[in-house]
Amino acid sequence: MDNEYTYKIGLSNKVENSESLKTLKNVAAKLGGSLSIPCFYDEKYKSNRKYWCKGYYWSSCKIVAYTDTNGNTFVTDHPTQNMFTVELNSFRDSYSGYYWCAVEIGGSGTPDDKDYLYLMVSADPAVSVINSRVSGQEGGSVSVQCLCSAQYQNKQKQWCRFKDWSCYTLERTDTSQNSSVLVSDDGKGSVSVEMRGLQKSDAGWYWFSAGDVGVTVHLTVTERPSTTTAVTTVSATEKTSISETISEEEPPLLQ
Repeated sequence: MDNEYTYKIGLSNKVENSESLKTLKNVAAKLGGSLSIPCFYDEKYKSNRKYWCKGYYWSSCKIVAYTDTNGNTFVTDHPTQNMFTVELNSFRDSYSGYYWCAVEIGGSGTPDDKDYLYLMVSADPAVSVINSRVSGQEGGSVSVQCLCSAQYQNKQKQWCRFKDWSCYTLERTDTSQNSSVLVSDDGKGSVSVEMRGLQKSDAGWYWFSAGDVGVTVHLTVTERPSTTTAVTTVSATEKTSISETISEEEPPLLQ
């Protein structure tokens, strides 16, 4: 994110939540690592240009990247899913700060739509995952290993889905589960999330959080291999030959 910035001049310094554009509010990242952040938008923004902006105040934030521009930060639109992703790489301490998922509206006096998040870069992040992209087969299961720093081990843990903003909460017991999700905490900073009986509809973006800090995870669900039964076709000629052979080999009937 050391590219030249473009300054975004807005109409207000007020930080407010957007109903038509949403993302995670506090995101943890590991120094030197990479991370993808999903930003979900309303159907009406499918054809609008998207971008990623840095700065505490919206009125003076610096545009880091637009959709499909090259650089250390990539913004990719997924209109069929009503979302765009921001891919961040090679994190440095200086990358910590406030950022904005934004949609270009255009028109005089019409402000762009936006939602903010705070990115925390650290050598020992509050929360992290072993793999931020996991894959499972339809009908099977997948596990996500999540880690918490010492100061976040006693915070409330959640596994949440961006699609409907629903969460499975691990209280102060060791395990929280339902028929499809099992969340286990070893009490030493390691939390395991297991999703069972996977369906194609389970694919998409999730986040794990401890307290108010989260980290994103993407799940891919592949189709279960189809099973085929081999069918052997025997021709009429082969049938006659087989019949004659069997007749010759049959023992004579006892009288």
